[in-house]
Amino acid sequence: MKPLTREWVEKAEGDFATARRELRVRKAPNYDAVCFHAQQCAEKYLKARLQEADIPFGRTHNLPALLDLLLLVEPALETLRRHLRALTVFAVGVRYPGEAADKAEAQEALRLCRTVRRCLRLYMSIES
Repeated sequence: MKPLTREWVEKAEGDFATARRELRVRKAPNYDAVCFHAQQCAEKYLKARLQEADIPFGRTHNLPALLDLLLLVEPALETLRRHLRALTVFAVGVRYPGEAADKAEAQEALRLCRTVRRCLRLYMSIES
């Protein structure tokens, strides 16, 4: 694995750990943060795979757009599109006034993230 790819994976794992930890908090959990970090984990795993394949991706939080680039080398990942579409809304929406996530949304975001993470780790031959 390329060094920069490894950095993307490490950053993704940091987001995954933060989302999981925040969802377990009993006093004043921040469900917005769970959703945001779940989205960020998925985004960084997509970018890690793109980096490893030498596919330029630019600055975006649009997960389906990143998937479109990745399909050039991993066409089977199309199965993740629904998950990625659902996670994309958490890139910005819950970070500003007017929208807030509840526990159910946070649990769903983390579930989607886990699926994306597991799949991309498999495609990148990273042991779980």
